[in-house]
Amino acid sequence: MKARIAVLMGGRSLERSISLKSGKRIARALTERGYDVLELDVDETLVPTLMSEKPDLVYIALHGKGGEDGTIQELLEILDIPYTGPGLLPSIIGFNKVLSKELFIANGIPTPRYFTISSATLEEMGASNLLPTAWEKLGSPLVVKPAAQGSALGVKIVRELDDLGGALIEALSYDDRVLLEEHVAGTEIAVSVIGDSEPEALPAVEVVPESGFFDFDARYTPGKTEYFIPARLDNSVAAEASRLALEAHKLLRCKDLSRVDMIVRDGQPLVLELNISPGMTETSLLPLAAEAAGMHFADLVERLVRLALPAD
Repeated sequence: MKARIAVLMGGRSLERSISLKSGKRIARALTERGYDVLELDVDETLVPTLMSEKPDLVYIALHGKGGEDGTIQELLEILDIPYTGPGLLPSIIGFNKVLSKELFIANGIPTPRYFTISSATLEEMGASNLLPTAWEKLGSPLVVKPAAQGSALGVKIVRELDDLGGALIEALSYDDRVLLEEHVAGTEIAVSVIGDSEPEALPAVEVVPESGFFDFDARYTPGKTEYFIPARLDNSVAAEASRLALEAHKLLRCKDLSRVDMIVRDGQPLVLELNISPGMTETSLLPLAAEAAGMHFADLVERLVRLALPAD
């Protein structure tokens, strides 16, 4: 008899709608493969429901805060229920762009230069006076992004110094810490990694949004972005992107799954961030990469389940 799997989706993050799409698609695939599936829209009844239902595995289809930052992973660790995804420590570090970028820098993984500013330094230390200095040091345009958020929510490309303050305030509405990052013009790609003891990098996916910016709308609206799989890269550059994705995956001690977003400038891939719970919708990058590697969606989902289930 196949395992009983609880698929966690929805929740209260700003990415609720995408999580529901991912979760419903995952649940359908698992049901088709014969698993006993319990669909759970995460709310205050979650813990008592898991305690009473006692699933063999939880499939985390949550995106954003509460689902990718270690919160749900901590609960499942206490409940002693196996779950999909990279694990607790990678979730805590990967979701925090400051922590992960500092680890990348310390370990020689190339990443765009950046500074970080918190709401406290703006309110209590007059850090707004440093914005022209940061602008001069990093060059223009700048990318402003919340330190802990997903799906490009709160991310702005700022081309004029006068617009920097407004973008900063908007980003701070998503998180109390913000990155000011150099804008890197190049080819935007994502490399997904699957596996535990011997992880493998799937083909790189190149994204070309019609707006020029891979924002929330471009990510999840069909027809808003053109995808090239594998990415249109020289073989040596593609190999380097795969190597860096695997290195980042191992550095953060991920198990089973991650997706590493990069930008390629002058033949050099730069790591932007590592994703803990990649989207699983029809336009999401991980399923597209898996399809290019010969895995249909149900194959991908079942493989992730088998990786997460304890060995008999």
